[in-house]
Amino acid sequence: MKIRVIVVDDEPLARLAVKVRLARRGAFELVGEFGDGPSAYEGIVALKPDLVFVDVEMPGKTGLDVLAALPPAQRPMAILLTAYDSFAVQAFELAALDYLLKPVDDERLDEALDRAQQAYPYRGRGRAAASTMPAVRSFSVRIGSRTVLVPVADVERIEADGDYATLHANGKTWMVRERLRNLAMQLDPRQFHRVHRSSIVRLDMIAELRSLTNRDALLRLRDGSVLRASRSYMPALAEALRHLDEQPE
Repeated sequence: MKIRVIVVDDEPLARLAVKVRLARRGAFELVGEFGDGPSAYEGIVALKPDLVFVDVEMPGKTGLDVLAALPPAQRPMAILLTAYDSFAVQAFELAALDYLLKPVDDERLDEALDRAQQAYPYRGRGRAAASTMPAVRSFSVRIGSRTVLVPVADVERIEADGDYATLHANGKTWMVRERLRNLAMQLDPRQFHRVHRSSIVRLDMIAELRSLTNRDALLRLRDGSVLRASRSYMPALAEALRHLDEQPE
């Protein structure tokens, strides 16, 4: 099941830039585009997308106005598009997954889409689709001439190390030649979540979450480790923690 997307921006070229990049990601399907707030509101209500890219500053009804006018239960995942960073507080008050500064570069847009894929199983139709999402069961780790299989169930957290990633499992560390972004897409998002550009954590390892003044958070894990969770990952992480008891079949 694909993630259904609407793009809202009063600039046709800005909509085109998002659509071209979106077409490269097979997990997403564009179902509509709108150039102003009132038509965007009607389109969201009618089409019920899973995700909306919405420009903050539009004539008349702004992107924030459109989202705020929707009841929370009907509000899709949102990624805000803006030329300024002064809308961060409103973005997170509306539980937006991310906000991207224009002009949007490919890496940042890919990060935002990755975040949407992680959050999708906890939103509406995504929950029903979650049980069909493929997830890796073990990692193959090369140690000299040997190949060791590290069960995913044993992995507690994963940290980026350039083109490699370090697996922390049962008190041991294992190095795999894989970027963190690729690993995040292989793991079951009901069990693992990316909490920072440099780390992924198994949700049931989180013992305490402490909010910081800049809307980041500190996570204390059950093994005593402390990780920083970036504010841009917090909405999806909070949603995942709320559904932690919904174990995969």
